[in-house]
Amino acid sequence: MYGTLAGALSGRKIRYDRQSYTAEADGRIAGSGKTIRIESIAIHYTLTIPPDTREAAIRALQVHPEGCPAHASVKDAITVTWTATLHVGDEVLSLSSDQQE
Repeated sequence: MYGTLAGALSGRKIRYDRQSYTAEADGRIAGSGKTIRIESIAIHYTLTIPPDTREAAIRALQVHPEGCPAHASVKDAITVTWTATLHVGDEVLSLSSDQQE
């Protein structure tokens, strides 16, 4: 999803700081022994963008899972969520997949 979001930003001509663009993933495993499965994956993005691209960047975050082949492959079996800390000028926004319209 990291690369899909980067592509969504680039496709919208949104300049972002590639050095500080990060994603951290946390997976939840259920079961024990030989029978385990991934129950959920939570991804947290940190991203810095120019203020004039705020709305387009928020939209890119909201729709990027739809364009991700990995997400499409596992979404029916594994819950995948995302959160983001978006640095926009002097403002810091906290966004999440739970805030979808």
